Amino acid sequence: MNKTSAAAPRAGLRDYLELVKFSHTLFALPFALSSMLIAARGLPSLSIICWIVAAMITARTAAMGFNRIVDRKIDAANPRTAAREIPAGKISVGQASALVAVSASLFVGAAYQLNLLAFALAPLALVILFFYSFCKRFTSWSHMVLGLCLGIAPVGAWIAVRARWEWEPLVLGAAVLFWVAGFDIIYATMDEEFDRKAGLRSMVQNFGIAGALRLAQVLHVVFIALLFWFGYLVGMAVLYEAAVALIGLFLIYEHSIIKPDDLRRVNAAFFTVNGVISVFFLVAVAAEILLWRKG
Repeated sequence: MNKTSAAAPRAGLRDYLELVKFSHTLFALPFALSSMLIAARGLPSLSIICWIVAAMITARTAAMGFNRIVDRKIDAANPRTAAREIPAGKISVGQASALVAVSASLFVGAAYQLNLLAFALAPLALVILFFYSFCKRFTSWSHMVLGLCLGIAPVGAWIAVRARWEWEPLVLGAAVLFWVAGFDIIYATMDEEFDRKAGLRSMVQNFGIAGALRLAQVLHVVFIALLFWFGYLVGMAVLYEAAVALIGLFLIYEHSIIKPDDLRRVNAAFFTVNGVISVFFLVAVAAEILLWRKG
C-alpha cells in the first residue's frame, strides 16, 4: 500500500473550523450571553465570562465534530454534503475523534471552573448533544432535539452565574428550542428528496414541504411568545419588548422569502436572518442592562 495514500490528511485550522461550522456558534452564544447578563444584573466577573464562552465553544465543537463522524456515510451519499471535510478526505475520522475528545474534556473542565452544579450537569449536557446525531434515523422530532441542544446554552449560562436551579432561564431555553426547531425544519427542506430515499426522518417527510413550513411558522410564533414571557418574568422593560417585536418582523421576513416551490433562499433565511436575530437580542438585552445600572 502506498504510504502517502494511507497517511492521515494534513488538516489545517480552516478545515477544523469548517468541520464544526464554527461560524454557526453565532446562533446560541448571544442567547447564552444574554442570559448571563440578566442573571448577573450586569457584567459578572471576567473569569465567569471567559469560562462561559469557553464552555459554549468547546461543547458545540464536541457536538458538531461528533455529528460529522456519525453522519459521515450519509454526508458522502448526499450531493449537498459530499464536500464536507470527512467524506472529502480533508479530515480523518481519527482526527475528528481527537477533536471531539479534547473539546468534551475542555468543556467539562470549563464547567468545573464555574461551579459544582455546572460541573455535575456537564456530562448530561454532552449526552444530550451527542444523542441528537442519531435522532433523524428513528424520529421526526430531531428538530426539537436540536432545539434542546441549543436551548441548554442560556440555562447553562444562568447556572454558571447563580450556581442554582431557577425556572426563569428555562423559559428562555424553551424559546430557543422552538426558534431552532423552526429554522431547522426550514433547512431540512433542502434535503427532502435525499432524506426520503435514504429513509431519514424529519417533519418535512411527515408533512411535505408546504406543511413543514407552516409548522415552522407556528414554532416561531411560540418562540416570540416565550421571549415576551421571559422578559416579563425577569423584569425587562419597553426596550426589550420593542426588540422582541422587531425580531418577530425578522421572522416574518424569513418566512416570506421561502416558498414551497422556491427554496433558493433557504441559506439566507437559515444563516443571515437567524444570525441577525441572535445578535440583535444580545444587543437589546445589553442595552436594557445598561439602563438598569443607570437606574
